[in-house]
Amino acid sequence: MANPSAKSVLSKPASGRFIVLSLLFGLAANLLPWSGLTKLLWPDFIALLLVYWVTYQPRQVGLGAAWFLGLLMDIADGVLFGQHALAYTLMVYLTQILHRRIQTLSPWQQSLYVFGLLLISLVIMLVIRLAFGAPFPGPLYFASSVIGAVMWPSFSLILRLPQHRKSNLDDTYPKITK
Repeated sequence: MANPSAKSVLSKPASGRFIVLSLLFGLAANLLPWSGLTKLLWPDFIALLLVYWVTYQPRQVGLGAAWFLGLLMDIADGVLFGQHALAYTLMVYLTQILHRRIQTLSPWQQSLYVFGLLLISLVIMLVIRLAFGAPFPGPLYFASSVIGAVMWPSFSLILRLPQHRKSNLDDTYPKITK
């Protein structure tokens, strides 16, 4: 039997404000003016955030958010309109299918799924670019999915911190007065 006086950590749902602020931060991080090798190694923070929020708050973030953020990224990057939107939407759809399985794994095991989801997103965007005549960027193009997967455990821990609250289980039992 569990000790009723032990402290436990409960997760409360993330507020909509926190989710929106994190997505705006991800958009700002994606739009930093990096160039060359640094830009190739910079993970797609919007994709990471979408995977996180769809995994842990699937009722608050979904396909519509992925499509909208993808269109914003298309406009900001000045690329073919719809390529980020399509890639994010398909990535979020796959995340919705897998979210219960991902939740049961440790953060390092989750990072393998995250790697696959980020890689799928990159492959979709690459296929669209190649179909419209862009040159192949080289194998280093896929490095950002590896870096995003390596960042996942700390990334998800940071996003989970504001949702934790300590609860004293004794407070849930009625007090007996004499």
